Amino acid sequence: MDDVKNIPDLPLSKALLTKPLEELFHAGAHLAYTRARRHPSVKKYIFGKKNDLDIFDLTKTEALFEHAKEFMKTLGAEGKTVLFVGSKAEARSAVFRAADELGMPYVARRWIGGLLTNFDIIKKRIARLKELRKAKADGGLLKYVKKEQGVIYKELENLEKNMGGIVDMDKLPGALFVVDSREEDIAVTEARAMGVPVISISGSDCDIRKVDYPILANDASTASIAFITENLVRAYTGGKK
Repeated sequence: MDDVKNIPDLPLSKALLTKPLEELFHAGAHLAYTRARRHPSVKKYIFGKKNDLDIFDLTKTEALFEHAKEFMKTLGAEGKTVLFVGSKAEARSAVFRAADELGMPYVARRWIGGLLTNFDIIKKRIARLKELRKAKADGGLLKYVKKEQGVIYKELENLEKNMGGIVDMDKLPGALFVVDSREEDIAVTEARAMGVPVISISGSDCDIRKVDYPILANDASTASIAFITENLVRAYTGGKK
C-alpha cells in the first residue's frame, strides 16, 4: 500500500468541468485544509490554493473516485460485506444511510479497539448483546430484582451503543469504508493488519499510503461525504445486479 494502485497520473487541468467533476465541485469536494496541515502523500493531488486553503485537483479526485467505485462494484458482485465507519459528526448520517440501504454493519461512534484484530473476543460481546436483547423481549429480565435489572439494563445500553451496528457481522468484512482515514487511523491500522482492503474519503491531512482506495476530497463537509458515499452505495448495488 505504498502508493495508490493503478491510478492514471492525470495532469492538472483548467479545462471545462465534465458532469462528474461538476457534481464533485458543487458538493464542495475540492476544498482541502491549509498547506500547513497537508500530508506529503497528497501533494500531487493538489491543484492550487485559495484563501489559504489547498484545492484538490478534481480530475485526479475523479480518477480515484472511479477506481473506488469499480472496487465497490466488485464487492457487490461477490456479495462481500462492507463495514462502514464514520465516527465524526459530519459523517454519521451518511454512514447510517449507506449501511441501512445495503444492510451492512457500521460504526458511527468511537471505534472499538480490537474490533478486527481481536474479532473472536468481539463476537462474544455480540453474542451477549443478542442474549440480553432476547431476554428483554421475552420478559426474561423480570425474574431479577429491581437493582439487578438496573445493572443488566445498563450493560445492555452500553452494548447497544458499542456493538449495535455490528450485531449481524459474524465474520471479518470483505472491505472497510471510512470517512477520514486520519480520524479513523486505528480502524485503518487494524484492517491493514488483517488484510482487509480499505476505501476512504481522505482529506489533505491524511496519509493515503495506508489506504488501498483513497478518494482525495473534502472529508469535513456533510455534502461532500454524502455525495461520495451515496455513489459508492450505487456502485455496490450496480455490482449486485
